[in-house]
Amino acid sequence: MVRKTKVKASRKPAKKTTAKRSRGANPAPKKTIPHTVSPKLQFLDTFARETATTLKVLRALPPNQGEFRPHIRAKSARELAFTFVIEQVLLTKALTDQLNFTGSGGPPAAPNDFQAIVRQFENDHGELVELIRKTPEDSLHTTVQFPTGPGQMGEWSKLAFAWFILSDQIHHRGQYSVYVRMAGGKVPSIYGPSADEPWR
Repeated sequence: MVRKTKVKASRKPAKKTTAKRSRGANPAPKKTIPHTVSPKLQFLDTFARETATTLKVLRALPPNQGEFRPHIRAKSARELAFTFVIEQVLLTKALTDQLNFTGSGGPPAAPNDFQAIVRQFENDHGELVELIRKTPEDSLHTTVQFPTGPGQMGEWSKLAFAWFILSDQIHHRGQYSVYVRMAGGKVPSIYGPSADEPWR
């Protein structure tokens, strides 16, 4: 008969691990971002930051390249820049209850002066920011009618519409950065370094 022997587990005391405290002064408390900012202020903060970047990209287009277009079906750089102006006009109309697509003949033609378009975009932005600031928070949750597809209209809250307009600005800014590169310009930093504006 084979005897079974019990193997006793060694009971070694667990090592106590204590975090080493740095000597000297206590570290500065970490900063926290307030989480009680109103939806309106959250939009205004993002709107200001993104529009400043968009202006930087618009101004990066080389002089006399306003008529550059990467493809015959594409808009010219001047026409694409005017898209940013039209979008702010749409948001202004939405906030003032003047947005109406009944019998609309489409957006107006872009002005011939590229620099005038950039100036208008910047000036209109300042006025639009003031309008949003003066708009009561409750009013931003009332709705407007805006297309949601071919021949389809839908209800948008004014705040949701504002975010949509900003998202579309960001979308077309990415498109515009390609124009800048192809037209021989230097693409600035947008959400990080670019080949022309490295961070190191």
